[in-house]
Amino acid sequence: MLQPFHLAVPVKDLKTTRQFYGEFLGFEEGRSNEGWIDWNFFGHQFVTHLHVDKKIAAEVVNPVDGHGVPVPHFGVVLQWDDWHKFAEKLRAAKVQFVIEPYIRFRGAIGEQATMFFLDPSGNALEFKAFKDQSQLFRKYE
Repeated sequence: MLQPFHLAVPVKDLKTTRQFYGEFLGFEEGRSNEGWIDWNFFGHQFVTHLHVDKKIAAEVVNPVDGHGVPVPHFGVVLQWDDWHKFAEKLRAAKVQFVIEPYIRFRGAIGEQATMFFLDPSGNALEFKAFKDQSQLFRKYE
């Protein structure tokens, strides 16, 4: 059984955060108070902590497959068909992508569908999928 991870990130506003993660992305809200919200992030514990004083957006990018990947970032690996449906939902909602949905490493080890976008506080999210889940940790030969 995969053990759930715990991740906490800063956010600028809890109302906007609730709208984005709860209403738009559809994550179930757990415990909360005036300073933080727990979310069920695909079975993992994801916590958004109110932090209004500092810049949040990623300032570092790492070149990967011809794109500037924002660092840090977080996300989840979806099933192939679910990823495509989610990408269409985001496109229909006119989400501004950091990296548009596309197939990375096409025809090579680690081929994957991927996309990057920011939450309202500037936290970078990546959602990806593999047609072949065994490629997730496969090393180059």
